[in-house]
Amino acid sequence: MGRLATLAAMPRPTASKQRPAPAGSRPGSGAQSLRLHDFLECSRANGPGRRAVLWVQGCSLSCPGCFNPGTHSFSAGQTVPIDQLFARIRASGAGIEGLTVSGGEPMQQADAVAALLARIRRDTALSVVLFTGFTWAELVGKRSGGVQQRFLPAAAGVEAVLRQVDVLIAGRYDQNRRLASGLTGSANKTIHFLTARYTPADLQAVPEAEVLITPRGETVLSGIEPVRW
Repeated sequence: MGRLATLAAMPRPTASKQRPAPAGSRPGSGAQSLRLHDFLECSRANGPGRRAVLWVQGCSLSCPGCFNPGTHSFSAGQTVPIDQLFARIRASGAGIEGLTVSGGEPMQQADAVAALLARIRRDTALSVVLFTGFTWAELVGKRSGGVQQRFLPAAAGVEAVLRQVDVLIAGRYDQNRRLASGLTGSANKTIHFLTARYTPADLQAVPEAEVLITPRGETVLSGIEPVRW
């Protein structure tokens, strides 16, 4: 997953002050809202070109050494309506060429992610890059005991997401096979070009790290190999 770390100019709410996630934001359920960890209006280190990036909140895979352990809990983050998220993305206008979806685990909110991406496809020309901790085999139905069945997203939701995606980066993060190059965190991960929009060279050209200063004065460290602070 693309890494995100924020050094805040002022304290953010702690987990104890955040409301529990509603049932609609937990794995396998469908709702027209998405449990969100964070959002960047513009990034160069999370996919080809300038891109909006959203990190979903919630992941049951819990890979050792995960880049974003703060995204694991399903009772953290905030619930954001799909219409509101879409408006934020479209507001970036000509300044971006696409959207990257990371996490957390997007496929454990597949219905909500699919609804958002369908709006992106229908109403914009933006491309879509998506990171998932599930393997390609798990996503397409060859589910041979690699993960407990209750963690797997519903097939219909997965198919609805994949129909909207240009590039999929799939597989658990394996800290023993760390790579951190070309949007690939570890060497076991696989990259799937689901349309002809991008090539391997486009992914290799993505910067491995970036440092951003937000309008709120926060310092955001992002990318597949972010700067150590």
